[in-house]
Amino acid sequence: MSQSISDTYQLQGMSCASCAGRVEKAVKKLDGVLDATINLANQTAILTLDRPVEQQVLIETFKKVGYPAVTRESRLSIADMSCASCVGKVEKALLATPGVLEASVNLAAQSATISYWEGRTGPEKLAAIVSKLGYSAKPEGSDQSLDLQAEREKEADILFRRFLAAAILTAPVFLFEMSSHFIPGAKELFASLLSEKTSHIMQFILTSLVLFGPGRLFYQKGYPALVKATPDMNSLVALGTTAAYGYSTLVTFAPDLLPQGTRMVYFEAAAVIVVLILLGRTLEARAKGRTGEAIKKLIGLQPKTARIQTENGLQTIPVEALERDMLVEVRPGERLPVDGIVIDGISYVDESMITGEPIPVEKTTDSPVTGGTVNGSGALSIRATNTGADTVLAQIIKMVQDAQGTKLPIQGLVDKITSWFVPIVLGISALTIVTWLIFGPDPALSLALVAGVAVLIIACPCAMGLATPTSIMVGTGRAAELGVLFKKGDALQSLHESRIIALDKTGTLTKGKPELTDMHVAEDHEREDILSLVASLEAKSEHPVANAIVEAAQKEDLSIEHVEEFQAIPGYGVEGTINGNQLWVGADRYMIKQGLDISIFDVEAGLLAQQGKTPLYAALNGELVALIAVADPIKETTPAAINALHNQGLQVAMITGDNQATAQAIASTLGIDHVVAEVLPNGKVDAIKALKKEGKSVSFVGDGINDAPALATADVGIAIGTGTDVAIESADVVLMSGDLRGVVNALDISRRTMRNIRQNLFWAFGYNVLLIPVAAGLLYPINGMLLSPMLAAGAMALSSVFVLSNALRLRWVEAVLSSTIEIERSNS
Repeated sequence: MSQSISDTYQLQGMSCASCAGRVEKAVKKLDGVLDATINLANQTAILTLDRPVEQQVLIETFKKVGYPAVTRESRLSIADMSCASCVGKVEKALLATPGVLEASVNLAAQSATISYWEGRTGPEKLAAIVSKLGYSAKPEGSDQSLDLQAEREKEADILFRRFLAAAILTAPVFLFEMSSHFIPGAKELFASLLSEKTSHIMQFILTSLVLFGPGRLFYQKGYPALVKATPDMNSLVALGTTAAYGYSTLVTFAPDLLPQGTRMVYFEAAAVIVVLILLGRTLEARAKGRTGEAIKKLIGLQPKTARIQTENGLQTIPVEALERDMLVEVRPGERLPVDGIVIDGISYVDESMITGEPIPVEKTTDSPVTGGTVNGSGALSIRATNTGADTVLAQIIKMVQDAQGTKLPIQGLVDKITSWFVPIVLGISALTIVTWLIFGPDPALSLALVAGVAVLIIACPCAMGLATPTSIMVGTGRAAELGVLFKKGDALQSLHESRIIALDKTGTLTKGKPELTDMHVAEDHEREDILSLVASLEAKSEHPVANAIVEAAQKEDLSIEHVEEFQAIPGYGVEGTINGNQLWVGADRYMIKQGLDISIFDVEAGLLAQQGKTPLYAALNGELVALIAVADPIKETTPAAINALHNQGLQVAMITGDNQATAQAIASTLGIDHVVAEVLPNGKVDAIKALKKEGKSVSFVGDGINDAPALATADVGIAIGTGTDVAIESADVVLMSGDLRGVVNALDISRRTMRNIRQNLFWAFGYNVLLIPVAAGLLYPINGMLLSPMLAAGAMALSSVFVLSNALRLRWVEAVLSSTIEIERSNS
């Protein structure tokens, strides 16, 4: 009988015995579950299984009964990964760990993002699993990114020192064997100074120092990987250099074991291979460091310390020690250390980091302020509201990190290929050696060795592994500097496929701050009385249109009355009772729903709609009493953005709750292609689905609570950053500036990044497809060319450097439309 398995799962939301009973009943129905014990006190489910049950099945089961699993996401910093095979090995180990739901390893960022079931595993345990594979891993903290950057710089420095030492030791070896090819008479000179035997022994000593000194890292990682049947790039280098070194050692100390004519040494090949690959790794490490520049700049925006008010006066503390409601003092010219509310002082704050607007914003008592922004000439006292990971800046950094750690759909095929790449190369190398030994001319053994080693060395899974993640890191980082945050990395790929850009109107196309422009009152009613009543009712609402009406009443010093039984009907209007009078205010559909005839204002409403103004109606005690016109001015930047989208070959649609005539007037002014008007929040979802039925990818841009369902429904949801938290949470892309021109810049970054990825993949795969056959000796029968392992090492190193350099070009992408003030560039 097979042994049973006992597993514990952390749940949430259980509050009583019946909750526990529901969970127990549900899981016991699953195949493989023998028994279930539900612990209400610590919210756990202990399952006894006769065989493993798919984690996804358990997650869906717990979720279905209403008590979902507690999942967490952690990031690990992983050192020493060198190629795509390393990535595959780490991912495979993580995904095989009980409790891990998803794992995404990023070679360029040297990190892993892991989603796991709390209680079954944790960051420390996951780091230990990765470390056992031979890669140094540790959990990333909130302040880990700068440490990671320092580690990368340290890694590059260590690699450079190893390269320098290897190059110095290799120089004499190279000169002994290769100088005759480019210095006339060099061979004769060395022969007169040293015997062949002495030369070989000196080369043996120097090459041994290179391989077992600076080059030992290839053997420390390569051979254990081979033993575990998970070979990587280090394994290829280790095998190739060992073959050249071993063969040459045999020639030097036991030449009689080899046939005459094959007794040639290849010490210089083994040593130069190590030198060139160390050079490539050094350049690679420096380039990888630059891919994280955007994160480094963002983190650099936050001050290290803050001055707080205490009973003993001002005290300077680390910013990490700040807590909610602490009173923080900010001097002129300083960066604000934390999000908060101004409690004293007047100043102008440069918020271009967040909004992209170059004009400083006035801050007085009760004004909200954001950590990382720059104070002007006044001193401010602020009360901290968000600290640590809850600040706007911390959330921006997390968004960028999450996007950089995401794998795009295009990476799936690459991963499948690279998982088989190194074993295939080993097979090709073995086949090459056998073929040369059977069919090759004399000295077949030497030629077989050269070709086999060249195949091992020239193969470059590094370039394949770096092709996608480096472009993502640099592209999303640069996007953040331009005010575009890709919350989900796959949006980077999806956005460039968009063919229709659907836009909300209020707050997106327009300023989102309407103004009362017209008011027509029915006979027997006074304008001031009706405006006072309407403003009193609208004062209970937070809608921008309501604010416009209230502000108009306040400018006329009209009284705001007490409202009872207030109710907002989404998509229609508001209602309430004032001094015993029932008042309804809303769109034409609301009045029709209430059974009122709105035809008495048909002429006025038609004229207002033609002018792009939104008509609202007011009814008192069941009688239509007024037509109110509110206009929301179009943002100055909107026409240029619409024009730019058209120039990129995109169709533009507007989806709004406004009446058809008003919407059509705005669309006509802006040149919008499709208009969907008079829709409720759910109607926006239906409108997007209808656009998608045309077979075209649709991106939706919005900023309000009622835009959240549409943002989630679109292929890509783009939230205006100055909008509501709900809208931002539902989106795939966030425009920090709140400027519609950011959509144009987001599309441009997406297209450039995807083009860059395709270039990298074309190079990485094309390089291997073309040069592996050349290294194997394909051209030898044609022109007698056999690729030197040294040249193979140089080509391999340059392949990775090319991919990284190409990705780094994205750092210098400029905004198509300058809607943002960029984060200051470093001098690097």
